Amino acid sequence: MKPRILVVEDENAIRLALKGLLTREGYDVDLAVDGGAAIEQLGLQSYDLVLTDLALGQGKSGMDVLKHVKEIRPETAVVMITAHGNEKIAVEAMKAGAEDYIPKPFDNDEIRVLVRRALDRYRLERENRLLLEQIQRNTGYENLIGSGRKMGKVFETIQKVAETDLSVMIRGESGTGKELVAQALHNRSPRKNRPFITVNCAAISRELVESELFGHEKGSFTGADNRRMGRFEAADGGTIFLDEIGDMALETQAKVLRVLQEKKLERVGSTQSIEVDVRVISATHRDLEKEVEAEEFREDLYYRLKVVEIELPPLRERTEDIPALSLRFLEQLAERLGREPKPLSPQALAALTRHAWPGNVRELRNVLEQAAVLASGEAIEVEDLHLHSAGSGGGTAFLDADDGVTFSDAKRQTVEAFERDFLLRALRENEGNVSRTAQSIGMVRQSLQQKIRELGLRDEDWGNGRNGNGHKAGTERGDKR
Repeated sequence: MKPRILVVEDENAIRLALKGLLTREGYDVDLAVDGGAAIEQLGLQSYDLVLTDLALGQGKSGMDVLKHVKEIRPETAVVMITAHGNEKIAVEAMKAGAEDYIPKPFDNDEIRVLVRRALDRYRLERENRLLLEQIQRNTGYENLIGSGRKMGKVFETIQKVAETDLSVMIRGESGTGKELVAQALHNRSPRKNRPFITVNCAAISRELVESELFGHEKGSFTGADNRRMGRFEAADGGTIFLDEIGDMALETQAKVLRVLQEKKLERVGSTQSIEVDVRVISATHRDLEKEVEAEEFREDLYYRLKVVEIELPPLRERTEDIPALSLRFLEQLAERLGREPKPLSPQALAALTRHAWPGNVRELRNVLEQAAVLASGEAIEVEDLHLHSAGSGGGTAFLDADDGVTFSDAKRQTVEAFERDFLLRALRENEGNVSRTAQSIGMVRQSLQQKIRELGLRDEDWGNGRNGNGHKAGTERGDKR
């Protein structure tokens, strides 16, 4: 996407020459003949760089333009053009926030270098600022992790649609990582170096939501002491993520629909339209189809947002990812605290896989971080986890026929795969000794033997087929000592 520049110059020949030069360099260039026109134009359009003469004749000066830019859009770079002998004023302008200045007369090469340098610095500062905002905003987890079929489908969809401008709706329970998917779509898109702006529609009051989304003019309502840019305008050229879109009021939905259709918006208290180029990604845990039927969500907006749909599975449907997720979270916490990661005991890991996880991945991370900080032993044990909901508990995660739990074939395969991997690791750690293995994972020896037979495990699967006393594991002979 081309950088956008506003040239403010009252001398017609210089103004047109600058436009021709900068246009040939590949920039989008708008012109203003004086300070008043520049300020008006800045209210209609966002710019990466403002190149303004310091002395603009009657009315608003270049210093006024600079102050206005820094008030409404501080990140925009401003370069001053000065007459010979005005270097002192130019220094004052730089103290007020100007990026640089260039004295007249100047040649084309000087302008090219100055503009390129200012835009490069603007881009780097913006990227650093956005990165910091994302780190501060990120209360979930750092990377998407998943090895099962459902997460594989999520990854495949991200790969297919990320480079397009199609609207994407992410569905899933709270805590499944919807914002992380939105961030992945943005990072893999051509807009990756432009803003990624998040709006939690459920966290903004109805009285303020339109001001947050579209901005407002000074004095447009009580408390509007200054003009403010909205989230859509801030996301110009990038991506806006509308989280919990189902909580948005109907009257606001209509205005969002207009932005999507016309790519224009109006600040609260203004009648001037501002063009915006924004990709919209939305997310919800609600059943929007039912809300559309009940006329609580606009059908036209629903279909605008749901061009592509991504369904995130709850954690209880992908328990095979719990070991990898747990390891990642514990490593990240240890890095933040400057200490070695605290491992999970086999019993604790088994308890994690049994838990219902109503809060999904976010709950898993919170549980592990609390346990890692408060655990007094060398490893995190079951009692450190503080799992209270139905489906959690100590002991093992192995489910038998009399547990009263019914699985689909796919879910049973997932559980059996985890059980197989878990048992094999435990048997290898205990050199095939079934008694020690049962004790280490909190199982009765006879139950462990039965589980080994149910899973079809063979002696050679975990070693040389002999336990620590030279007997075969999984047999009565191997455990009677």
